[in-house]
Amino acid sequence: MNIEQKLNDISEIKSMMEKSSKFLSLSGLSGVFAGSIALIGAIVVFFKFESVYSIRYGLGQVQKGSPYQFDDSSAFIVFAFVTGLIVLILALLSGFYFTYRKAQKLGLPLSSVVAKKLVINLSIPLITGGLLALILAYHHVFYLIAPVTLIFYGLALVNASTYTLRDIRYLGLLEIGLGLISAVYIGYSLIFWALGFGILHIIYGISMYLKYDR
Repeated sequence: MNIEQKLNDISEIKSMMEKSSKFLSLSGLSGVFAGSIALIGAIVVFFKFESVYSIRYGLGQVQKGSPYQFDDSSAFIVFAFVTGLIVLILALLSGFYFTYRKAQKLGLPLSSVVAKKLVINLSIPLITGGLLALILAYHHVFYLIAPVTLIFYGLALVNASTYTLRDIRYLGLLEIGLGLISAVYIGYSLIFWALGFGILHIIYGISMYLKYDR
C-alpha cells in the first residue's frame, strides 16, 4: 500500500469519526435567514415606537435620577415581546428547514445521539436565560433584558459547540462579549440586540455557507 493510499484511508477514518461524534448538518443559510428576520424585527420595533422611544433607549427610557428603573410603556413591551416571539418562531422553523435539507443532501440522520446532546446542551443555557429575562421583565428591570439574552445565547452556543462545528464557539464568544458591552451601555439595548441576533448571525451564516455548504 503506497503512502497516498494510507493518507486517504486515514482521512476517511477521521471523517467517519467526526460524523459519529459531531452534528454536521447545520446550514449557514439558517444563520443568514435568522439574522435577517431578527434585523427586520428590530427595525419594526424601532420605527413603530420612534416617536415615543428614541434609538438611545431601545427597551424603555431611563427615568431621571435612577439608572435602574425604566418608564416603560405597556404597549411597547407587549409589541416588542410579540415581535421577538415571532422572530424566534420563524428563526427556529428556518433553522429546522435548512438543517433538514442539508442533512438530506449529505445523507446524514437528522435524529441521532449527537443531535440530542446538541439540543440538550443548547437548551439548558437558553431556557435559563429566557426565564431570567422573564423575571427581569416581571420586576420591570427592562434595561438588562438585552444583555442577558445575548450573554445566555452566547453561553448556549459555546456549550453546544462541542457537538457540532467549532465555528459555533466563536459566534458564541462574540455574543457573550457583545452582551457584556451592552450591559455597560444600557441606553442602546435595541442596537446591541440587532447587532447580536441580526448582523452577527448574517455574517456567521455567510461565512459558514461559503466554508461548508457550497
